[in-house]
Amino acid sequence: MATTTKVLARTAAATSSTTLYTVPAATTTVVTNIVATNTTSTAGTFTITLDGVALVSGATIAANDTVTIDLKQVLAATKIIAGLASATTINFHISGVEIA
Repeated sequence: MATTTKVLARTAAATSSTTLYTVPAATTTVVTNIVATNTTSTAGTFTITLDGVALVSGATIAANDTVTIDLKQVLAATKIIAGLASATTINFHISGVEIA
Protein backbone atom coordinates (compact mmCIF):
# COMPACT_ATOMS: atom_id res chain seq x y z
CA MET A 1 0.00 0.00 0.00
CA ALA A 2 1.28 3.41 -0.95
CA THR A 3 0.69 6.38 1.33
CA THR A 4 0.74 9.93 0.05
CA THR A 5 0.66 13.02 2.26
CA LYS A 6 -1.58 15.52 0.52
CA VAL A 7 -3.32 18.84 0.52
CA LEU A 8 -6.92 17.64 0.32
CA ALA A 9 -8.44 21.10 -0.13
CA ARG A 10 -7.28 24.68 -0.19
CA THR A 11 -10.14 26.96 -1.13
CA ALA A 12 -12.35 29.88 -0.21
CA ALA A 13 -15.58 28.75 1.43
CA ALA A 14 -18.93 28.99 -0.27
CA THR A 15 -22.03 30.20 1.56
CA SER A 16 -23.88 26.96 0.81
CA SER A 17 -22.62 23.43 1.45
CA THR A 18 -19.98 22.50 -1.11
CA THR A 19 -17.88 19.37 -1.57
CA LEU A 20 -14.30 20.21 -0.63
CA TYR A 21 -12.78 16.75 -1.17
CA THR A 22 -13.89 13.31 -2.35
CA VAL A 23 -11.89 10.21 -1.45
CA PRO A 24 -10.79 8.53 -4.70
CA ALA A 25 -11.93 5.00 -5.57
CA ALA A 26 -9.85 2.18 -4.03
CA THR A 27 -8.39 4.66 -1.54
CA THR A 28 -8.71 5.36 2.18
CA THR A 29 -7.96 8.86 3.43
CA VAL A 30 -6.93 9.94 6.91
CA VAL A 31 -7.80 13.60 7.52
CA THR A 32 -5.12 15.07 9.80
CA ASN A 33 -5.67 18.84 9.91
CA ILE A 34 -8.34 21.36 9.06
CA VAL A 35 -7.54 25.06 9.21
CA ALA A 36 -10.13 27.80 8.74
CA THR A 37 -8.95 31.37 8.27
CA ASN A 38 -11.06 34.51 8.34
CA THR A 39 -9.49 37.21 6.18
CA THR A 40 -11.88 40.03 7.01
CA SER A 41 -12.51 42.42 9.89
CA THR A 42 -15.90 40.84 10.68
CA ALA A 43 -16.48 37.63 12.64
CA GLY A 44 -18.02 34.73 10.74
CA THR A 45 -19.13 31.13 11.12
CA PHE A 46 -18.23 27.87 9.40
CA THR A 47 -19.36 24.27 9.20
CA ILE A 48 -17.38 21.17 8.15
CA THR A 49 -18.92 17.73 7.61
CA LEU A 50 -17.20 14.37 7.14
CA ASP A 51 -19.37 11.89 5.24
CA GLY A 52 -22.47 13.94 6.04
CA VAL A 53 -21.82 14.15 9.78
CA ALA A 54 -20.98 17.53 11.28
CA LEU A 55 -17.46 17.78 12.67
CA VAL A 56 -17.92 21.51 13.30
CA SER A 57 -21.34 23.14 13.01
CA GLY A 58 -21.77 26.90 12.97
CA ALA A 59 -18.47 27.54 14.77
CA THR A 60 -17.58 31.19 15.20
CA ILE A 61 -14.30 32.46 13.83
CA ALA A 62 -13.21 35.91 14.95
CA ALA A 63 -12.19 38.66 12.57
CA ASN A 64 -8.73 38.14 11.07
CA ASP A 65 -8.32 34.89 12.99
CA THR A 66 -7.46 31.24 12.38
CA VAL A 67 -8.99 28.06 13.80
CA THR A 68 -6.91 24.87 13.70
CA ILE A 69 -8.41 21.42 14.15
CA ASP A 70 -5.95 18.55 14.58
CA LEU A 71 -7.60 15.17 14.16
CA LYS A 72 -7.23 11.66 12.80
CA GLN A 73 -10.42 10.73 10.98
CA VAL A 74 -10.60 7.91 8.44
CA LEU A 75 -12.77 8.21 5.34
CA ALA A 76 -13.42 5.32 2.96
CA ALA A 77 -13.50 5.50 -0.84
CA THR A 78 -16.05 7.94 -2.33
CA LYS A 79 -16.82 9.63 1.04
CA ILE A 80 -16.71 13.42 1.06
CA ILE A 81 -15.64 16.40 3.13
CA ALA A 82 -18.04 19.30 2.70
CA GLY A 83 -18.12 22.78 4.13
CA LEU A 84 -19.70 26.18 4.12
CA ALA A 85 -19.22 29.53 5.80
CA SER A 86 -21.11 32.73 6.42
CA ALA A 87 -18.85 34.56 3.94
CA THR A 88 -16.45 33.75 1.11
CA THR A 89 -13.70 35.53 3.08
CA ILE A 90 -13.30 32.36 5.15
CA ASN A 91 -10.82 29.90 3.67
CA PHE A 92 -10.32 26.18 4.28
CA HIS A 93 -6.99 24.34 4.25
CA ILE A 94 -7.37 20.57 4.72
CA SER A 95 -4.48 18.10 4.90
CA GLY A 96 -4.30 14.35 5.15
CA VAL A 97 -2.86 11.07 3.95
CA GLU A 98 -4.23 8.96 1.09
CA ILE A 99 -3.67 5.20 1.32
CA ALA A 100 -4.09 3.28 -1.93
